[in-house]
Amino acid sequence: MFKKWKRIIKKAFVKPRNESQAIGSGESKEPVSANLNKNMTHLKAVFDRCTDIIFREFEAAIGGGVKIAMVYIDGLVNKEMLTEDLVKTLMYDVSSLNSSAPVNDPAGYLSSRIIAFTEVKVQDNLMDAVHSVLSGETILFVDGVSKAFALSTQDWVQRAVTEPATENVVRGPREGFTESLQTNYTLIRRRIKSSRLKFETMKIGAITKTAVSIGYLEGIVNNKIVDEVRNRLQRIDIDGILESGYIEEYIEDAPMTVFPTVQATERPDKVAGGLLEGQVVILVDTTPFVLLVPVTFPQLLQASEDYYLRWPFASFIRFIRFVTLNIALLAPPLYIAITTYHQEMLPTPLLISIAAAREGVPFPAFVEAMLMETTFEVLREAGVRLPKAVGQAVSIVGALVIGDAAVSAGLVSPAMVIIVALTAISSFSLPSYFGAFSLRILRFPLMALAAALGLFGVMAGLLALLIHLCSLRSFGVPYISPLAPTSWRDLKDMFFRAPWWSMVTRPRMTGVKEPARQDYKQKPRPPGRRPGSGSGK
Repeated sequence: MFKKWKRIIKKAFVKPRNESQAIGSGESKEPVSANLNKNMTHLKAVFDRCTDIIFREFEAAIGGGVKIAMVYIDGLVNKEMLTEDLVKTLMYDVSSLNSSAPVNDPAGYLSSRIIAFTEVKVQDNLMDAVHSVLSGETILFVDGVSKAFALSTQDWVQRAVTEPATENVVRGPREGFTESLQTNYTLIRRRIKSSRLKFETMKIGAITKTAVSIGYLEGIVNNKIVDEVRNRLQRIDIDGILESGYIEEYIEDAPMTVFPTVQATERPDKVAGGLLEGQVVILVDTTPFVLLVPVTFPQLLQASEDYYLRWPFASFIRFIRFVTLNIALLAPPLYIAITTYHQEMLPTPLLISIAAAREGVPFPAFVEAMLMETTFEVLREAGVRLPKAVGQAVSIVGALVIGDAAVSAGLVSPAMVIIVALTAISSFSLPSYFGAFSLRILRFPLMALAAALGLFGVMAGLLALLIHLCSLRSFGVPYISPLAPTSWRDLKDMFFRAPWWSMVTRPRMTGVKEPARQDYKQKPRPPGRRPGSGSGK
């Protein structure tokens, strides 16, 4: 009985999707006809009730007046380019030329001698023509020619290159990715001027046909990782892709974990650095967030600015970041465990001060922490969703007013407000917004364990968390490498950042094909001192 219902459900909901049978598109691989009216009738049927599709028919000054038609989407093309370089050329300028096209190859003659565009694609079937129109290209049909000409005339309104909103730096580039795939290519190419940088593009989504591109440095990247990324993308069968978050959920190794195994970034310099270390980049059209794989947990704690500052400053900041990581995860659970079960661990004056502050509070420490943490998460979410002009003010004023009112009303103690505020500030210091999200979620079960079992519960939760991290993989790379398995040469870029002249090798897990990054004899020395000598001349 169960198998019967399973077959019925599968038959009802699982539909094959392919390029020639897209859902609701009405497209087919019908060849382009030499009859112009037949081609236009087919396209008008496909684009029925599409008021933004423009059909323009005119006569060209070729061979006594040849009928020509062009099809494009209003708003996605450059009309001035169409007028000056296409319509005007075909209607007037070619009349002075010897425009008798050869009988054996009229399509080649038109594309090479008449059509004044830098990029012209000759197409054989109407389905490709429809896809080109929807991509912002202009399709040209000539009566008597059984070919269609796709002209690169894309020119839509797009956002300018601005500073990333989620990854600000004090020192470093201020450029961020945009929603244009071509612009994102350019931002990466400006930083890596090498023919080894490859981009492979495919279309994903039966209806949206979103362009998704894989980028990597040939000779540095592990080819097995590239093949795995390509296979996972090709397995995606969905009607539409609107953002790179769709792709992330389809290709991640552990979909049930709270830790991101795919890194999302808006910074081109971060992507360029990942490519140089052997990572693979995934770009999705219409979104500024680019995906990097594989990723490890320590990489989520590294900011682009770490590699632009001098190594003592970068190492200090990175050490502070690891400290705030522990505060953001463990401060409320430790406070709950110590004040509830292990008061003997506190100095007597501090214990008396905390007890006096909590004298009029009717709730246990766990309820206090849950109340304040939930309130702060609500304020943080409200600050994000409200308009930018008032969102930040509302979140700050709301936290101050609610915190002061809660203490005055005796609902929470001042110490708990301090702990929650310190936890929130520590979570903001982490460079990866999506990595910090994991800590925000894990804080609540650790608080529950602390309320139930004290420090024993906190330790049990941390052990379970460590075991879970050791079990994770990102495209075959251990999630907490280079700690486990230990790679001593990669620890130079873990808790601290070594000087650039000492980081002569790439990470072992991703840069195995070409491990050498630079020559090892580049340590700065005073004038006159030879490399490797103990004293100067």
